[in-house]
Amino acid sequence: MPGLPLTTTIGSYAHTRALKDGRVNSEKLDLQHIEISPIISVFRRMIRGLEFDVSEMSLSTYLCALAHNIPITAIPIFLARGLHHGSISYNVNSGINSPGDLAGRRVGVRGYTVATGVWVRGILQTCYGVDPSSVTWVLNWDEHVAEYVAHPNVVAGPEGSNLADMLISGEIDAAIGVGKVDSPDIQPLIPDARNAAIEHLKDTGIYPINHRLW
Repeated sequence: MPGLPLTTTIGSYAHTRALKDGRVNSEKLDLQHIEISPIISVFRRMIRGLEFDVSEMSLSTYLCALAHNIPITAIPIFLARGLHHGSISYNVNSGINSPGDLAGRRVGVRGYTVATGVWVRGILQTCYGVDPSSVTWVLNWDEHVAEYVAHPNVVAGPEGSNLADMLISGEIDAAIGVGKVDSPDIQPLIPDARNAAIEHLKDTGIYPINHRLW
C-alpha cells in the first residue's frame, strides 16, 4: 500500500541529499520533492499560499507567522544554522569605526524579520550595546508574513534596490547579508568576526538556528 503523499520542498544540503534522491525513504510516506532555488524564495510562497505539505522555513518567519495566527505546525528538524558576526558589512567612508557607531545610521537588510537579520540585531544589542530602535533599517524586500507591521524605524528602500549597490554608493552605511562585495570600501563591521563568533558560541552555548521544517 503506497504511503501518504506529501509535497515537500527543502534545500539541497549534505544532510538532506539522501532524502531527496530516495536513498532514505519511508513505507508510510511518499515524499514528492519539488526543487526550488534559492530555498528562501519558498518561504513567502509557503506563508502566504500554503503551497506545500512540508517546507523548509526560516525560524524567525515561522515565529512571526505563529504570532499572526497562520495555521502551521513546526517539525523539530533543523536544516540550517550559522555564526552571524560576519554577516554585517559597512562602508569605510561612512565615519563608522565600531558596531557602537550604528546609532542614528541607515542599515540595509533584506527583510526585518529574516533570520540572519534577527540574529545580527541580537548580537549587536547584547554584545555591542546597539539599541535596534536607534537605527533606521532599510529594506529591499517585503516581509514573508504579509500581516506583519514594521516599527516606524523600518523603511523600504527604492523599488528594485540592491543592498550592495546602496552600500557602495553610501545610501546606507552598513548592510546585513550582502555577502562579499567587490569594493575595497566595503568591509566586515565586526573585527575578526569568525573568532568573535566562536568566542560568543563558547560563552553562550548558542549556535543560531536559521531554518527548520514545518
